Amino acid sequence: MHLDYDVQTEAYRSELRRFLAANLPQDWPGTGALGPDEQRRFTEHWRTILFEHRLLAPAWPLEYGGGGLSAVEHVVIAEEFAMAGVPTGGANDTFGINMLGNTLVALGTEEQKRHFLPRILSGQDRWCQGYSEPDAGSDLASLRCRAELDGDEWVIDGQKVWTSAGKTANWIFVLARTDPTAPAHKGITFLLCPIEQAGIEMRPIRMMTGHSEFNEVVFTAARTAATNVVGSPNAGWAVATTLLGYERGAAAATLPIRFRAELDRLLALARDYGRNDDAVIRDRLARAYSRVEVLRFLGYRALTSFLRGENPGPESSVFKLFWSEHHRCLTELAMDITGPAGLVPVGVTPTGPRMDSPGAPNTTGSWTGTFLVARGGTIYAGTSEIQRNILAERVLGLPRE
Repeated sequence: MHLDYDVQTEAYRSELRRFLAANLPQDWPGTGALGPDEQRRFTEHWRTILFEHRLLAPAWPLEYGGGGLSAVEHVVIAEEFAMAGVPTGGANDTFGINMLGNTLVALGTEEQKRHFLPRILSGQDRWCQGYSEPDAGSDLASLRCRAELDGDEWVIDGQKVWTSAGKTANWIFVLARTDPTAPAHKGITFLLCPIEQAGIEMRPIRMMTGHSEFNEVVFTAARTAATNVVGSPNAGWAVATTLLGYERGAAAATLPIRFRAELDRLLALARDYGRNDDAVIRDRLARAYSRVEVLRFLGYRALTSFLRGENPGPESSVFKLFWSEHHRCLTELAMDITGPAGLVPVGVTPTGPRMDSPGAPNTTGSWTGTFLVARGGTIYAGTSEIQRNILAERVLGLPRE
């Protein structure tokens, strides 16, 4: 199955390729060929270029700084950027643009849209997510972080953990309990809170890879304006699930492109280690190929929903469950291919869940690092068990546990 783009879309693709040729160095190898510091500098520079050309949030309305493009054109951008080996944004843009920004476009007040969306795109506001707590991870509704209204401000006390990109953020969207007498999923408010204040402490958490992308956040009488509520007070659960829908499903139309690039690297790895003739390895590679194809088909379904103007719903858990379990299996296969060599990582260890950019060296360091963080994909944004429960109860209509 293949998508046939219309003439207008293919014309936009040609325009996009001219943009890439004009703004990238000759013989550009892709960000995968750069070291961590070089990647960081390039991404900052590249983000500025994307902002100037309205390509950071291409599907947002023009009046908020977006590109006003269609969902199909958004996918074309992802395809061309993946092949060129360039990012679609910076480290905090997953939270600021893909998650919070899309949620504000759908549910925010007009004042919130006009204030926050341009600041997200300019980089003035850099966002992270305040959801998980030490005793409220998968069971997010049991959160204890609380907020009380004091005049024209909310006062927040409590703790969040596993906060990705927290050290580079200056704003955090927080789920806080604002009515302790209400049932678990009630009495929760979705708050927007500035980080740079005395009442917030950000503590890095060292990961197995040696990086500290995760953080824990401690709120001690932290304050934010009473107007910084998305939705209504005590009705934040619906906002939270909308945002999680974007986190779990909005990238379904674009991520399969990168998963295919990663599979191509794995096939090359098997050849490099002489394992491509091993019957068991070949069978596992074939299974990986079939899963990537399933992801592509799921992406087409998501794209169809976007074209209809539908926001991600509980069915987005299908994609999140499938890609995270696939990625765990694929990186385990990579470690089995490298064998003992994988225990002595050589080369750059990635901080994120994939190392699939063109130019990325097929080193044990890249695969070992990816393996170490891949299992986290079955945990963050809701564990695989939570995704199965959502699908069983909210999609299939089975009785609750």
